[in-house]
Amino acid sequence: VQLVESGGGLVQPGGALRLSCAASGLPFSSYVMSWFRQAPGKERDFVAYITSDGGRTNYADSVKGRFTISRDNARTMVYLQMTSLIPNDTAVYICRAWRVGREYWGQGTQVTVSS
Repeated sequence: VQLVESGGGLVQPGGALRLSCAASGLPFSSYVMSWFRQAPGKERDFVAYITSDGGRTNYADSVKGRFTISRDNARTMVYLQMTSLIPNDTAVYICRAWRVGREYWGQGTQVTVSS
């Protein structure tokens, strides 16, 4: 199983980024997909999840209204559209695949919000 994140980078406050997570080696459409993030010296925090069929999403309060998670089961991809970025969004963003009895994590992609 591989989860490979991409799309991170340096962006100014108020800017936007779109993260991607490419999944392989698993029955993607049966997994709940999530994004987490980890800032330096802090614990890994939940950001958003999307159910296996894409029918339901949920977000951390800190990103609600600014971030949107989506998935493409045909391409085995999950995305995180981030807008109105603030410095506190700076972190490594990590993709997770989960179903009962199984959990897989990517390596993450760095997002830095700074002027």
